[in-house]
Amino acid sequence: QVQLVESGGGLVQAGGSLRLSCAASGRIISSYTIGWFRQGPESEREFVAAFTWRDDTVYGADSLKGRFTISRDNAKNMVNLQMNGLKPEDTGDYYCAAGAVLDAVQSERRYQYWGQGTQVTVSS
Repeated sequence: QVQLVESGGGLVQAGGSLRLSCAASGRIISSYTIGWFRQGPESEREFVAAFTWRDDTVYGADSLKGRFTISRDNAKNMVNLQMNGLKPEDTGDYYCAAGAVLDAVQSERRYQYWGQGTQVTVSS
């Protein structure tokens, strides 16, 4: 089993920044991919970014590149999501996910484990 706990969400003004963290514990396999997804108040869950432990490959949604950056902290077994230049449309619940994802990292169906989510609210 793998446990994922997100933190770092909150309320921020437009143009501000937040750093989300995903703490992973349990049976983390070196080949796992860690992904971030989000779901707005009236939208479906969408892919934000992903990181593969086995080769340090980073993936990101094209629409968010330049503002969102994913990285990992080996010492703490965490994956972080730095979000800059936040906009009201970035408001939503952000989820961390993990799994043995070999391809299509953007698909939430590829991930076996999910955190409870952390809420991000961007005010205009």
